[in-house]
Amino acid sequence: MDEKLTAMLQKLHAQGVAYDAGQPDRLDRLRNLEPESAALLSLLVRATGARNVLELGTSNGYSTLWLADAVRLANGRLISVELDADRSAQAAQNLDRAGLCERVELRNEDARQALRKSRDAEWDLIFLDAERSQYPAYWPDLVRTLRPQGLLVVDNVLSHADQVVEFRELIQADDRATESIVPIGAGLLLVVVGGADIQ
Repeated sequence: MDEKLTAMLQKLHAQGVAYDAGQPDRLDRLRNLEPESAALLSLLVRATGARNVLELGTSNGYSTLWLADAVRLANGRLISVELDADRSAQAAQNLDRAGLCERVELRNEDARQALRKSRDAEWDLIFLDAERSQYPAYWPDLVRTLRPQGLLVVDNVLSHADQVVEFRELIQADDRATESIVPIGAGLLLVVVGGADIQ
């Protein structure tokens, strides 16, 4: 990652923290990924050689920038999905400033719709940072659309552990899934789904 992008990300994160501090309603907040979690996410993209990446929950594009930079090195593509059109527009501006527009397709749509439209085994890595109450309904399509041994990364599993109980129970009950929590930031859940014989 070059110095220009590093400086931009530092500034964007600081602005996000300051903005969120003045928003009593969590839905009005940007809720950006913590820098240490973003750095790990970027590393995971690179380490796994992920070339087809789906982000569910763009916000203003902070995590999108990290993902886009990692995908660029693998000559891959990133689809980032956001329901809020204003946030998606902010993300587009930030990607343009960073010179990463060519690697990213921003979609203004519901995460469930995006998953349903995805092909079987389309994604090497999915980053899930959307409305947690909907995660259990996503699980069948998350499994279907991840390639065998693909990686699912889910944010906020420690900071909002009570809101992902049902989702984690689904994962733990699924013989195709292996999970581990990385206790950094708000807590990242890593899930590898299936193998060569996944149905």
